[in-house]
Amino acid sequence: MSLFDNLGKKKIVLGLIHLKPLPGTPLYKEGDMQMAMEKAIKDSIALYQGGADGCLVQTVDRIYPSGDDTDYARVSAMSVIIHEVKKATGPKFKIGVQLMWNCITPSLAIAKVCGASFTRCTALIGTTTSAFGLINANPLKVQMYRRNIGAQDVAMIAEIEGYHFHWLGGELPIQQKAQMAMMAGADGVEVLHADEKINNQMVHDIKSFNPDIPVVLGGKTNLENVARRMKEADAVLVGSCFENNKWGSNVDEKIVSEYVKIVRTLEK
Repeated sequence: MSLFDNLGKKKIVLGLIHLKPLPGTPLYKEGDMQMAMEKAIKDSIALYQGGADGCLVQTVDRIYPSGDDTDYARVSAMSVIIHEVKKATGPKFKIGVQLMWNCITPSLAIAKVCGASFTRCTALIGTTTSAFGLINANPLKVQMYRRNIGAQDVAMIAEIEGYHFHWLGGELPIQQKAQMAMMAGADGVEVLHADEKINNQMVHDIKSFNPDIPVVLGGKTNLENVARRMKEADAVLVGSCFENNKWGSNVDEKIVSEYVKIVRTLEK
């Protein structure tokens, strides 16, 4: 079953797993790989037992390439971690892969080989700024590679406004960005705004334009606001809330369980 097969019926809760720097990156230290592995396994089990639908395993290397390609050791390390996360969780648990900042084709490769379900794309369309330089999308390369390795079954969530992506080059309606992302091969789009009213309006505008576009919230939800923020959204990525508001720390199973119970009350 793909990530959005129950669109409109079940809301998907995906917890973030933040790793230590991986081999092949400048800030990697001896022992980081083992710590990253242990954290990924522990966090994925907490998410699984807490009732979350899946996880997104995300690199936190602190210095990132601005392009799509990345170091072989980094890809190998992430593959081993994803393999262990898959073994530690159940067959219905959705696992996502994200090699930051925008290494989409390596993430697709890992997901395909390891049997993961999805990847998150910082820039599948357009251009955005970052501390590491301009991040330029290359959807042709991504989709050619995706087809070449038979990874159409790996869902792609495309950021179109939010945590890491802000459209560069003039304002466009959020509906237009969503349509462009879907035409470029995305399976769903991600939005995020700290202001709850603006965030909810973005979701509403996309769903009013095309209710068949899956909309994922990129963050800023918690136990107090999730019922309001998730009213029209289809899925949510959750980081700090599950980490007891200590970004990068371990996932708290009790918070996951409480959060998921709230989300389940919103389902039709």
